Amino acid sequence: MKDDMFYKAHPLIFKKADELRNSPTETEELLWNYLRRGQLGVKFRRQHPAANYVLDFYCHSVKLAVEIDGSVHSLEEVKKNDTARQKYLEQNGISFQRFSNYQVKHELENVISIITQKVKELSEPVRDFPGSPPAGGAGGLCIIPAIDIIDGKCVRLTQGDYEQKKVYNENPLEVAKQFEDAGLLRLHLVDLDGARQKAVKNWKVLETIASRTSLVIDFGGGIASENDVKIVFDSGAALATVGSIAVKNELEFVKWLMIFGADKFLLGADVKDKMIAIHGWLETTDRSVFDFIRNYIAKGVQQIFCTDVSKDGKLEGPSIELYKEIVAKFPDLYFIASGGVATINDLEKLRDIGCKAAIVGKAIYENRISLKELKTFL
Repeated sequence: MKDDMFYKAHPLIFKKADELRNSPTETEELLWNYLRRGQLGVKFRRQHPAANYVLDFYCHSVKLAVEIDGSVHSLEEVKKNDTARQKYLEQNGISFQRFSNYQVKHELENVISIITQKVKELSEPVRDFPGSPPAGGAGGLCIIPAIDIIDGKCVRLTQGDYEQKKVYNENPLEVAKQFEDAGLLRLHLVDLDGARQKAVKNWKVLETIASRTSLVIDFGGGIASENDVKIVFDSGAALATVGSIAVKNELEFVKWLMIFGADKFLLGADVKDKMIAIHGWLETTDRSVFDFIRNYIAKGVQQIFCTDVSKDGKLEGPSIELYKEIVAKFPDLYFIASGGVATINDLEKLRDIGCKAAIVGKAIYENRISLKELKTFL
């Protein structure tokens, strides 16, 4: 990475961060419950590796570290180490806000106010929150690479068929880093085990990628409860990708929109013959994709992607006519095309008909499109 958000942290520091992330203190949980929701307009990470240290909370877009000091930090030797650590990281451009356990427990409103003001000071010029619809690059189309997960491995299915599975890499983090190194900014991460079992399963993969890359991740597959949504956001996703629940239980999904914010969701419209398909395409409904999109735009959803099941994974080209119709009916929607992309020419066609972004998966893994070629859209 050109901008190393981990400041060349040693692998042992990443291991330590993982351990701390799995055993947070009461005050860390309390503050994280607020910071993770993105209400400050920026994305924080918890237990973030930085050089030879692990920061309690860190926002790379404004380079702000937030530390909670327990009683042990009053010891002279610990204070000395804290000062040395802070001085070193400040030389690398990181600003600090420190609070005691007492402040977080009993003066949380004031703590949040101080952090808010600091973020505001550091955000000049104002930066976009990663979960908001990003503008396309110089190429006019935002490229979103996809990683599908089964048993913790990077795979691809053909037409959503679990019997037509191909494993491309046993280390999804390695693949994500390749995307990041190529200059791509977003990642579409799909828990296929979760989609099949109707509960989030591969959240550890999400947590690993979110904590070790700066990619803006949308995560979906198996999100069936409010707790699943919390797991997804707690594990580092900027957006929760939802499809099935929005079709089968609209009241529940609308509740999530109100609790977490409509801008925190990427709505998936999987389609067979212009009708909505759900649960990893294992079920087809009698609801049209146009009615589905119209309904949720009215409820505040800002980003929607559409996958034509007949095209996905077959490398036969995207459903240009379907997507053209959707873009024409909903010109203000941040519409993301998905499925069938096989060549750079396909991406150019999607850009030309007005798609804001495109999810690309199998074409990359089968070397039909190189990461170098994708740079023309950055």
